Order: sequence, then C-alpha cells, then structure tokens
Amino acid sequence: MTASPTLPPFDPADPLGIDDLLDAEDLAIRDTVRTWAAERVLPYVAEWYEKGELPGIRELARELGSLGALGMSLSGYGCAGASAVQYGLACLELEAADSGIRSLVSVQGSLAMYAVHRFGSEEQKQQWLPGMAAGEVIGCFGLTEPDHGSDPASMRTHAKRDGSDWVLNGRKMWITNGSVAGVAVVWARTDEGIRGFLVPSGTPGFTAPEIRHKWSLRASVTSELVLDDVRLPADAVLPGVVGLKGPLGCLSHARYGIVWGAMGAARSCFETAVEYARSREQFGRPIGGFQLTQAKLADMAVELHKGILLAHHLGRRMDAGRLRPEQISFGKLNNVREAIDICRTARTILGANGISLEYPVMRHATNLESVLTYEGTVEMHQLVLGKALTGLDAFR
Repeated sequence: MTASPTLPPFDPADPLGIDDLLDAEDLAIRDTVRTWAAERVLPYVAEWYEKGELPGIRELARELGSLGALGMSLSGYGCAGASAVQYGLACLELEAADSGIRSLVSVQGSLAMYAVHRFGSEEQKQQWLPGMAAGEVIGCFGLTEPDHGSDPASMRTHAKRDGSDWVLNGRKMWITNGSVAGVAVVWARTDEGIRGFLVPSGTPGFTAPEIRHKWSLRASVTSELVLDDVRLPADAVLPGVVGLKGPLGCLSHARYGIVWGAMGAARSCFETAVEYARSREQFGRPIGGFQLTQAKLADMAVELHKGILLAHHLGRRMDAGRLRPEQISFGKLNNVREAIDICRTARTILGANGISLEYPVMRHATNLESVLTYEGTVEMHQLVLGKALTGLDAFR
C-alpha cells in the first residue's frame, strides 16, 4: 500500500500555490522589486499622496533603471530582456506600493520606450533607449486629448510638412511623466495618416504644464502637453508605423502591466484588512472571528488570487507570442474591477480607519478609479469583448 503524499501546509499568502508556477529567477526579480518598494516608497508615499507630489522622481527613475525595471521586457539597448511574467510580477509589486509608481514605470517602458523599440529607426533607438532604460531620460506618451480619449481616431493634433521639417500643433491631456520627460512620443494626424513623433522637451513651442487638484494618482506627475508650431526635423518621425495600430499596439503592451498591477493594489488592501481583522476587537473579541468579516475576507481572497492566476496565464501567453488584444481586455476589465471591489470591501472592515492615510486602503481605492479609466475605459473593453464574442461592431 502506497503512503499518501505529505501535503504542503496551507499558505494564507498564497492559497492557490501560484508561487509553484514561478522559477527561481521569477521569484528573485519579484523579491528585489518588493524590497525596493518597501524601502523607497512605502515609508513616504502617504505623505507624497497627501501633498499631491512625487519628489525625487528623477532619482527614483534612476533607481528603477538600476533595477532593470524600465523597458524591462524589451531586449537590447540596455534593457533587461525579462519575460512578460517577470515584468508582470514587477508591476504587481510596484502597484502594491502605489499606482503612481507603477504608472511611472509603465508609461516609461510599455508606452514611450516600447514605441521607440517597436517602431523607431536604429538611430532613434540608439539615441534614446539606453538613457531611458537607465532612468537618465524620462519619457511620456501623448495620445489622449482634452476632447478625444476613447476615440483617438478623432484627434485634432496635427503635423504638417514644411520642406523637410514637420510642424506640430495640438494639445494632449492626462499625460503621466509629462512635466519631467526628456522626450515625448506624440501621435498626430498627417496627410498620410496618424504618425508618431519624438519631441525633445526643450523644443521651442513645446510645453508640459502639470495638472493639479487631482484626487487620484496624487503621487504621480500628470501633465498637459501643448504644441504650438513645434518644428521637428524629418528624422523625428517614427518610421515603422502609420495609423492607429501604432499607438494602440503600445496601449496593449501597457494594459498587460495593469492586469498585474491592479492585483498589487488589491493585495495591499487585502493584507491590511486581514491584519486589522485579527487585531481590532469589538464585542469582546477580534472582528476577524465574526462570520460576516470572514465571509468578506474569503471573497476578497478568491477574487485576488483568481486575478493573479489570470495575469499569470496571460503572461505565459505573451511569452509564447500567443496573447491577443482581446485577452488583454479580458484581463484589464476583470482585474481592475475586482481590485476596486476588494479595496472597497477592505475599507468596510477597517471602518472609519479605512479613510485614514495611516492605512493604504483609501489611497489605493482612489488610485484605482484612474486605473479603471486609463488605457481603455470599462465600456471600451466590454465592447472589445462584445465584438469578439458576437462578430458585431458596436463601437459606432
């Protein structure tokens, strides 16, 4: 008679045993980013959030560059060449600290650097990518406009040829990293279709005023981009793409990181709620011993780890070259929506303390309201999936 195998103990931090799917390098990268965030972000982020600023962003960018976190899944030009799963794990750990920090990394690597890496000339790659990978140059990505978010095809920013030069005019809105960027990837209408342009921050006519009075992503630099007769040389245009497939391809890459990142914010709130429920006493005993509280914690754990498992699955598909945009929409729609619900439930467990910056719950909840909207609203991802499921286009 064969003896039954000894089961590993149940791990409340990893109830599905997802860590078993990760190899030693995956775990080392995750732990490195987690340690950095614990030392360089968590002790200060509540104050940054309260003041609505991200001081030392250039230093943080250089540190993130030294970790290999900028353009992490890209290869060459000083980039780490990490797997999609490893990049996702880094996004999860960064957003467990704050969505603003993950946004800094996501916009730098998955939007600005990815655009140059995927669509740029060799000269453009050599000029910009090594400095961006090191965090010496911060990038931003200008697509959304004041009147055109979900419908980028209607953008008004335009570029006209003037001899061998290009002249850009227009406005971009809600641009992460804009005011501190050394280069902006700006998408504009041209006579030949939508094109991407590399705009150095010192170019005459280009300004990036910071947006104030935000109640979400407060520990993040968010800006408007203003282009008034910005003259660029012919080699400022990204030669590798014409049309919306350029910026939309970048957005798909960034959305993938959000699928992981949202679960980081959710994990932070869940862990806070568990710890609080164990120590907070009412009616003579810890509230974690009451059935209603345990039901909330159980539901939160189920959705959290289902979301992480979904992110891992999508990461493996990306590494295999089999991840479709519709599947990324599936992940962003589910994981951000569930992350917000986990944060709100955690707030109920903490009661009045849930709104205090002594705890991370309300900060994560308000940040996720932005994450829910950027890189495609809930409605847009529902329509992407609806079209994929029915074959019928309901966008227009």
